[in-house]
Amino acid sequence: MRKVIMASGNKNKIKEMAAILESFGMDVISKEDAGFGHIDPEEDGETYEENSLKKAMEIMEASNYPVIADDSGLEVEYLNGAPGIHSARFAGEDCNYARNNEKMLAMLDGVPKEQRRARFVTVITMVFPEGGRIVARGECPGEIVTELRGEAGFGYDPIFMPDGFDKTFAQLGTEVKNRVSHRARALQNLREQLNEGI
Repeated sequence: MRKVIMASGNKNKIKEMAAILESFGMDVISKEDAGFGHIDPEEDGETYEENSLKKAMEIMEASNYPVIADDSGLEVEYLNGAPGIHSARFAGEDCNYARNNEKMLAMLDGVPKEQRRARFVTVITMVFPEGGRIVARGECPGEIVTELRGEAGFGYDPIFMPDGFDKTFAQLGTEVKNRVSHRARALQNLREQLNEGI
């Protein structure tokens, strides 16, 4: 099987990617396991596409292996698309999930339901030493609820309710989330492009 390096140490992401890429004869390993854990590209792009491409290219150039990387964010209509690419650091450089959620709920305090529309976005970029590139995007629309709900998941999961459900990602749990999330849709897009031989 052809080795593919995942530009992340997140075991859940690697497991998701591996399940798809294995059927295409690819074995996904983390950048740490590949010996490139010291490479930590600065995510200073203006789009998800720029950030995921930068992460993938830096490790590909150092390793000469195919590399897959992703960048994700939450876009809230009332906040004109913020926090977007800055989602991980929404409440400051040293913030955590709890502080990000606390800031989001405070900024939307008193905002009516119809103005709380939001979407999660993921862009997955796969680059090859021989020059090929695949860019796969996935989106999951929904809304921001008024309080934390649920214990599962991570990030903004306790305050994001996807369309078609009456529970947040943190209440729905991993199995449902992995079926309907932005990352699941980006992975489906990636699978379709690999099937097409792009």
